[in-house]
Amino acid sequence: MTLPARVRVTCPPLPLAPALRAAAARLCPQAPAAHLTAAALAIAGGTVIGAHLRWDGGEAAAVETGWRGRGIEEALAEAVGRSV
Repeated sequence: MTLPARVRVTCPPLPLAPALRAAAARLCPQAPAAHLTAAALAIAGGTVIGAHLRWDGGEAAAVETGWRGRGIEEALAEAVGRSV
């Protein structure tokens, strides 16, 4: 699947850096940032536009409204699956 040209998906090291943790919390407020076991973030133009987070007992995913339906959700799920 091809992502929009400006979008890249990354699996940053855990624990997340403060700026990434804040962006992930904005997208997935239910995720316990201190207990993540895997994280994949979609970034466009230096801004986090999507997140797929996993922790023991759960996971959460979200993509900003204007970016939904462009394959980002699938790319995030695939990336977080590879990082575990």
